[in-house]
Amino acid sequence: MSQIKKAPIDKVVRPIQKFIEQEKSGGLVLGISVIVALILANSPWHHHYHHFFEQELGFVFNGNTYLEYNLHHWINDGLMAVFFFVVGLELKREIVAGELSNPRKAMLPIAAAIGGMLVPALIYFALNPRGEVHSGWGIPMATDIAFALGVLYLLGNRIPLALKVFLTALAIVDDLGAVLVIAFFYTSDISMMNLSIGLLFLLGMYLGNKMGVRSILFYAILGIGGVWTAFLLSGVHATIASVLAAFTIPADVKIKEQVLIARIRKHLNQFTQADPNDKVPTLTNKQLHILEGLNSDTEKAIPPLQKLEHAMHPFVTFVIIPIFALANAGVSVLDIDINELFSTNVALGVALGLLIGKVVGVVGFTWLCVKLKIAPFPNGMNMRNLFGLGLLASIGFTMSLFITELAFTHDSYKVQAKVGIFAASIIGGVLGYLVLNRQSKKHSEN
Repeated sequence: MSQIKKAPIDKVVRPIQKFIEQEKSGGLVLGISVIVALILANSPWHHHYHHFFEQELGFVFNGNTYLEYNLHHWINDGLMAVFFFVVGLELKREIVAGELSNPRKAMLPIAAAIGGMLVPALIYFALNPRGEVHSGWGIPMATDIAFALGVLYLLGNRIPLALKVFLTALAIVDDLGAVLVIAFFYTSDISMMNLSIGLLFLLGMYLGNKMGVRSILFYAILGIGGVWTAFLLSGVHATIASVLAAFTIPADVKIKEQVLIARIRKHLNQFTQADPNDKVPTLTNKQLHILEGLNSDTEKAIPPLQKLEHAMHPFVTFVIIPIFALANAGVSVLDIDINELFSTNVALGVALGLLIGKVVGVVGFTWLCVKLKIAPFPNGMNMRNLFGLGLLASIGFTMSLFITELAFTHDSYKVQAKVGIFAASIIGGVLGYLVLNRQSKKHSEN
C-alpha cells in the first residue's frame, strides 16, 4: 500500500499539531503568556504596554460611532465571550453525555466544586466584610482548568484516569458556578429593552435547534449579531450570552453509528468499483460524487456541538487565553508599595481563599459525600491524591483575573487581588504536583 504523499509544509505544520494535541500544552502557553506580561509590565516599556490596551476601537456608520470600547474591554468582553462559549459547549456535552449525565457519578465532583466555591468565598468575605473590597469575594472561587489539568498531565500515565476525569468535571462545574456568579453579582445596570431583544434572538436559536437547523452559520449570525451584541448593550455581561447561546447548539446526530457504518461500507464498495482516473492526479465525476456522499453522511453523524467545540478549542487555548493573560496579568511589581499592598485584606483574602479555601472545600465536601454514602470514591482515588487535586484546584489564573476586572474599579485593589492570585496559584500548583508525584511513585512501587 502506497503511503500518503507529504508536502514540504507538513514538516512545519506537523510538529505544531503534535504540540497542540498535548493536554499540557495549553497550560504551558498560558504560563509563558503570564511571564511575558509580567516582564513587559516591569520593563522600560511598561508605559507603552499599558497604553496599548487603552486604545479605543469602535464601528463608524454615517458619521456616528457605535460599540466604542478600549482594547482591554474588547478582549474581556469580546474575545473572552468566545472562551465562555466553548465553556458552554463543554458544559452541555458533559450534561448530555459526559460525567455530569450520570447523577450518581456527577454528585462527587459537583459536591467538590460547590465546596471549592463556598469555602473560599467565606474566607475572603470574613477578611473583607465591608466597603468596595468585599465585592472581590468571587475571585477565589474560580479554578483555572487549563493550568490545573496542565500540571496534572505533566505527571503522565502515573496518574489514574479517574483523577483526571474528576478534576475535569470539577473544573467544569466550577466554571458554571463562576458564570452564575458573574450573571447575578457582577452585572451593571440592566437595559430591559436590549435584554429582551437578546432573549428573542436566543429564542430564535432555540427554535432553530428544535426545527432541525444544523447550519453553523445560522447560529453564528444569531449568536454574535443578535444575542451577544444585545447582551453587551443591555448591561448583562456578554459572557453570559455566550454560555446561553452555546446551550442552543444541537447536540444530536442525524445518522446513528450503525447506519453510518453501513453507509461508509457502501461508499467504499462503490469507490472501489468505480473506474480510476489514471491519466491525471484528479478524480472522475463518479468518484467525486461518491466521496461527496461519504462526506455528507459523516457530517450528519457529527453533532454540531462537538464539531464546534473541537474546532474552537485550540483557538481558545492558544490564542484567546494567552491574549487575555497578556492584557490582564501585567502587574508592575517595581511600583508596588508594600504598605499599600497590605492596606486592605484583598491580597490575603484571595490568597487564603484559593490556597486554603479550595483545599478545605474540595477535600471536605468530597469526604463528606463519601462518608454519607452519597457517592463512592472513583477507582484509584484516595484522601491523599484528593488532597493533591484540591491543591491544583487552587490555581485560579484565568477566571480569577477575569472576575478581578469585574469586581473592582480601584487599580490598587486589582493589583492586590492579582498578587494574591499569583501567590496562591504558584504555591498550589507546585505543592499539588509534589503531592501527586509522591503518591504516584508510591503506587508504582506497590
